[in-house]
Amino acid sequence: MAFNKNLRRLRIKKSIRRKISGTDSRPRLSVFKSNTGIYAQLVDDLKGHTLAHASSKEIGTAKNITVSLSKEVGKKLAERAATKGVTEVVFDRSGYIYHGNVKALAEGAREGGLKF
Repeated sequence: MAFNKNLRRLRIKKSIRRKISGTDSRPRLSVFKSNTGIYAQLVDDLKGHTLAHASSKEIGTAKNITVSLSKEVGKKLAERAATKGVTEVVFDRSGYIYHGNVKALAEGAREGGLKF
């Protein structure tokens, strides 16, 4: 039983990670967000390597994340994935609700050319 929002999210995250896994040809797009930033990375779970990453810290210096900033992070990640030859990914929302910033990041990645 979860007692607060973070424990609930971690329980949901474990459930999601049991079902999905990233490979070299189709890595896992993992999302982490905090109050001050949003981060995304492409992970090959078989080798345990990060193929590409992007964060709001490298795009802007805003203290709070916005939907437009999250969308830019998704586009930046898709651009870096294209240089590695990755076109398809498995989306891992890490227990966050698919809404707001997480949704904007996913849409930005789709606009950048990633399929999931």
